[in-house]
Amino acid sequence: MIATPPQPLPDPSHLAADLAAALPAFKQVQWVQTTDSTNGDLLAMARADRGPQARPWLLGAHLQERGRGRAGRRWQNRPGANLMFSCAFDVFLSPRQLPALSPLAGLAACEALRELITPEQRLHMAMKWPNDVQWKRAKLAGILVELTRAGTSRLSNDHYVAIIGMGVNLDDARALSQSLNRQIADWAEVARDDPGAATATPVDLVSRIAMAWYDSLNQVTAHGFDAIPERYAHVDALAGQHINVLDDGRILQAGIACGVNTFGQLMLRTPSEEIPISIGEISVRPQTALP
Repeated sequence: MIATPPQPLPDPSHLAADLAAALPAFKQVQWVQTTDSTNGDLLAMARADRGPQARPWLLGAHLQERGRGRAGRRWQNRPGANLMFSCAFDVFLSPRQLPALSPLAGLAACEALRELITPEQRLHMAMKWPNDVQWKRAKLAGILVELTRAGTSRLSNDHYVAIIGMGVNLDDARALSQSLNRQIADWAEVARDDPGAATATPVDLVSRIAMAWYDSLNQVTAHGFDAIPERYAHVDALAGQHINVLDDGRILQAGIACGVNTFGQLMLRTPSEEIPISIGEISVRPQTALP
């Protein structure tokens, strides 16, 4: 079967209005036709001395001229083929807990998208550490988390503003797979395989993910990150696989992926020990699955 292309995205003003109705906890919801980067725009807003202070905020765009992924990579997008949006949240965490926000964002987004598909298909929606969401082991969505100080946060050592940006492929997976030379998935493919996904609208996708981030941040602020390893185990795309940990094409470590710890670090089992792998410029590439 050939996946039916998704319907055109609603007009930005209509999309913003529907999202605002679906996200009453958000103090500002905007969607624009085009911008350089939704993450960049929210970072600038958060750092400004004037402007709205109450958060969370959501900003989406039909097209991002300079959309960014992890490690400075550019996110390829075109109007109607991608959902590109960012949210800004106040977080109150110690500096040593902040790196866990990146895998937390991927975990929460993956859980939210699973809720939009039928239970029989949910295992196909998984998370590849640190925060890529995959469908049948092909990348469906990517996330970029950035942190800044703003306003009253300058007066508190544990107050930060977290900007979480996400790009979800709606269409164009075949073209992206060819241009990037790796497997890419899109929501049209998910909808082809699953009747629940076929009924999900752009408002459903964005609002479910945004609320999942909001709820997860509130949970870890109140209760810490102790529940993260168990939650991650349910969506782990790398569990039990032989992997290489790469940096600029160089293999830094090799071993078997065995979940994450409470700091969101990937745990790697080597012949001699288990070692934590930190978030940063590191890319994890699955090799061969265990028999």
